[in-house]
Parts: sequence; C-alpha cells; structure tokens
Amino acid sequence: MSKLATAKTATDKLKLAWDASAIDRKHLTRMTFGDRDLERDLLQLFARQAGLLVERMRASEPSATACLAHTLKGSAAGVGAANVAAAAEAVELAAAAGVADCGPAVDRLAVTIERARDVIADMLRAN
Repeated sequence: MSKLATAKTATDKLKLAWDASAIDRKHLTRMTFGDRDLERDLLQLFARQAGLLVERMRASEPSATACLAHTLKGSAAGVGAANVAAAAEAVELAAAAGVADCGPAVDRLAVTIERARDVIADMLRAN
C-alpha cells in the first residue's frame, strides 16, 4: 500500500472516530432540558453562525478575529461541539498573540466546523 493510500486510510479512520464525538449529545440534552425542538433550533443556529463567523475571521484583523473566535468558542461549547471549541480557542489565542497570519489556524477551524456541520445535518435528518 502506498504512503498516500495509508495516510488516506488513517485519515478516514480518524474522521469516523471524530464524527462520533463531534456533538456531545448528552451535553446538548442537558443544555436544552431534553427539548428536541430546542435542540434542533440550536443546532441549526450554530451551524449557520459558525460558517458566518469563519467567513468574517478570514476578512478581519487579528484583534477582531480573536473576538469572533471567542464568540464561536462559547457557542460551540454550548451545543457540545468540543472539537470546534478547541479549534476556535486556538484561533483566538493566535490572533490575541498578534500572529499576523492566522490563516492556517482558521483553515483548521473551518475543516472542524464542516465535520461538525455534517454530523449536525445527520442529526437533524434523523429527528
């Protein structure tokens, strides 16, 4: 097996493992007191908001990027998207430290958000 095929297989396995924990459903249920309609509304809002915030981060100066990432970190934590919260925190810290090019951190955040959005879409279809 080539190195590329091995890397793809490892990446696919990691993605499957990651997707299983993209949204902490127990946390979401606690935060919404088990209200399925509220869960649905929060997940839809989070999925929309996350995409908008990343777009704004890409067009912002580091100080604004730090604020946007902080907002996203809190939203992600609220719905149980710990991986998104961690990636947003990495952007926040880089931007707050004055890193001129936060692009790579924002790119990793965007990928993390897309994975979470895929899981959210599956969750919404299942309800």
